[in-house]
Amino acid sequence: MEILREPQNTVHRVSDVTNYIKRMFQREPALAHLSVRGELSNFKCYASGHCYFTLKDANSCIKGVMFRSRAQYLRFRPENGMQVVVTGNISVYERDGVYQLYADRMMPEGAGDLALAFEQLKAKLAAEGLFDASHKKPLPKFPKRIGIVTSISGAVLRDIYHVSKRRWPSVQLVLKPVLVQGEEAAGQIAEAIAFFNEKYPVDVLIVGRGGGSMEDLWAFNEEPVVRAIYASQIPVISAVGHETDFTLADFASDQRAATPSQAAELAVPDRQDYLRYVGSLRARLQQEMQRALTEKRLRLDACLRSTAMKNPQLLLADRAQRLDQLRTRLDSLTKNQLQDRKHQLAIVLQKLDLLNPVHILRQGYGIVEKQGAAVSSIKEIKAGDLLDITLKDGRCRARVEEKR
Repeated sequence: MEILREPQNTVHRVSDVTNYIKRMFQREPALAHLSVRGELSNFKCYASGHCYFTLKDANSCIKGVMFRSRAQYLRFRPENGMQVVVTGNISVYERDGVYQLYADRMMPEGAGDLALAFEQLKAKLAAEGLFDASHKKPLPKFPKRIGIVTSISGAVLRDIYHVSKRRWPSVQLVLKPVLVQGEEAAGQIAEAIAFFNEKYPVDVLIVGRGGGSMEDLWAFNEEPVVRAIYASQIPVISAVGHETDFTLADFASDQRAATPSQAAELAVPDRQDYLRYVGSLRARLQQEMQRALTEKRLRLDACLRSTAMKNPQLLLADRAQRLDQLRTRLDSLTKNQLQDRKHQLAIVLQKLDLLNPVHILRQGYGIVEKQGAAVSSIKEIKAGDLLDITLKDGRCRARVEEKR
């Protein structure tokens, strides 16, 4: 349909007009692959992955959409109020009859998208505690087996091997080769860390690669890699890039190494250092032993020159005299205590004799019993009862004639 060529009194459908305008936009080269600068507002990303937003400045605004096929490559998290540059094409959304910007790419104004994504993810993970020092594990002093997560090619593996074997020849190195850049790198690195934790335990892990641009090192800034390092039960040394390169993996790891060679130095001790240390201990031991022997020899010489060693009978005589004194004192104490005990026993026996009923019987008294029980009151007997009477030299039986 060519609307402009038809008579002016022709009536058109809304969809025809809208479609015509849309094709006009599509034929205009200036509206294709257009970059627009503005402030983000009303940004919303749906579960489908499609993102809708409004791009505005002080005088105007334009609606925009970025479909999932493009939005999945965003390095940063767009937020309302952010100044961005959006590249795409202008077209018409026929259902609503409005024109909008179909975005292919979105970049933050000023800082690059990688730098912004780095800071956003760093702030998010730091708030979750993934970088806390309290979570970091100490490295083992004498590891027997070291796991390495890096590319099978390149100088990184060679540097780690040479430094480790030179410092501690007995250490065993186990490589899990992975891609260290590209879209699949982050997933492979995270899987390799999980592999060592779940299926092939080692004493320490070295995760890293050589230097490069921020884009080259980006796999070590991906959230799956950072979370895998945080979740690792094996201590992790991050060795990414050069001394000036920092990644989020460095913040989450238990120890950061400036270079892969330094990672190997951190992972294993230096045998030469320990040989020198053992040598110094041996020298100190010999010095202490020599000093102790000299001291003992001097003490022995002093003892041999003493009077007691020259005439030991004098030493024995003093001990014998002391023994006699102690024996005499012991005998005296024993006799005194024995006399005291005899005197106390005599007093107790005297008191006991005074309480003896026989002593009373000697004075002319007797003990009256009725059927084996002592009678202490006249009320306990009656006329005709048989009573047993005990005197000092015998017993007799009597019958009660009357009681008064």
